[in-house]
Amino acid sequence: MGRTLLMIKPDGVEKGLIGRIIWFLEENGFKILGIRSKRFTREEAEKFYEVHRGKEFFGSLVDYITSGMVVGIMVEGEKAVEKIRELIGSTDPKKARVGTIRFMYGESIERNIVHASDSEESAERELKFFFEI
Repeated sequence: MGRTLLMIKPDGVEKGLIGRIIWFLEENGFKILGIRSKRFTREEAEKFYEVHRGKEFFGSLVDYITSGMVVGIMVEGEKAVEKIRELIGSTDPKKARVGTIRFMYGESIERNIVHASDSEESAERELKFFFEI
C-alpha cells in the first residue's frame, strides 16, 4: 500500500466539489487517511511548487494557489501515486481522458481542479504541507 497527496485547488473548493472528489476517490478503492483545508501563504506556495521555479507559469501558479482555500487529502491504496494520477487526468482538461476529475470539472491548464503528487518522493514532501507525518 502506498500513499499520496491529492489537493483540491481553489477552483475545486469554490465550485463545491470537495465531497464529489472524496466520493470519487473512495469509489475507486482508495482509503482517505486525512483531510485538511488551508490557505497557502506565498512562501508556502513557492516552496510547494519549487520544482516549477524559473518556468514561465510559476508566478501565476503561485498567485492562483494562494487565492483561496485548498484541501489536502492523504490517500492510501495500491500504487497510489500512479493510480491517482490516472484518475485525475491530463493537466489540460481538454486533453484529459473521459471520466477523469479534470475532464469532468477542469476549465483550463491552470484551473484544473486538483493537484496530485507525481512520485513517491514528491508525495512524502508534499504531504508534510498538510499533515504531521
